[in-house]
Amino acid sequence: MIQMKHTPESFTYVAAIISFCSAGLVSEARELFEFMRTEGLTISSPTAKTYSIMIVALAKADRMEECFELLSDMRSCGCMPDVTTYKDLIEGMCLVGKLDAAYRVLDEMGRAGFPPDIVTYNCFLNVFCSHRKADDALELCERMIEAHCEPSVHTYNMMMMMFFEMGEAHRALDICLEMDKRRCQRAIDTYEIMIYGLFDCGETEYATALLDEVINRDMKLSYKKFDAIMLRLSDVGNLGAIHRLSEHMRKFYNVAMARRFAITQKKKSIGLRRK
Repeated sequence: MIQMKHTPESFTYVAAIISFCSAGLVSEARELFEFMRTEGLTISSPTAKTYSIMIVALAKADRMEECFELLSDMRSCGCMPDVTTYKDLIEGMCLVGKLDAAYRVLDEMGRAGFPPDIVTYNCFLNVFCSHRKADDALELCERMIEAHCEPSVHTYNMMMMMFFEMGEAHRALDICLEMDKRRCQRAIDTYEIMIYGLFDCGETEYATALLDEVINRDMKLSYKKFDAIMLRLSDVGNLGAIHRLSEHMRKFYNVAMARRFAITQKKKSIGLRRK
């Protein structure tokens, strides 16, 4: 295209850069980016989004020095990073596990006059929880609160899920208590995580009590979790809870499906108890 004297638009460059990065051809993407930056016309100059794509690709390739060189070049060219740019960089670096670099961008974000919000902090937390780095996750939550950024429902849900997966139900319950203390309203996702996690940890009474709370508050479980919880109730032979839950869920899902499932599970439970 260039050899034929056609002038590519910014969209064309960006599409090619994304394709190179997706294929792992970061050097080729960087070469095209540099051509776009130095040889392209004003209408095809890199935007903040283009810089973000290139910087995240370099981070993924473990070329961190080039990442921050490009971030510096970005500012010197008058293309100042905005909130979206910083968030894209932090999320991209977190996703590829470059937490030190992401923290560096987080600090710079604050100095640039863009205080990190809950979405930004949750990017970090997602990585910590996925890798079960409990101490780092708790430290980050403290940092959020000190920065006057209140943890969200999603923040607490990630923490509780991590502790349940680690088999530490007591720590998950501590997070739930902290959530209530800070007046963060529980969502249906919160109940699903807690009920399923408590069943897995053998805390059936507490799990059933929370299930009753869901029913009393007329909340709708996702069908997948409804199915999984019914299986757990069947395993412990709690026919009363099976009946209450199936009757409750008939409000939200196909009546015949819910009834058929409930009957099947009751028969299975009765059969197990007779053995």
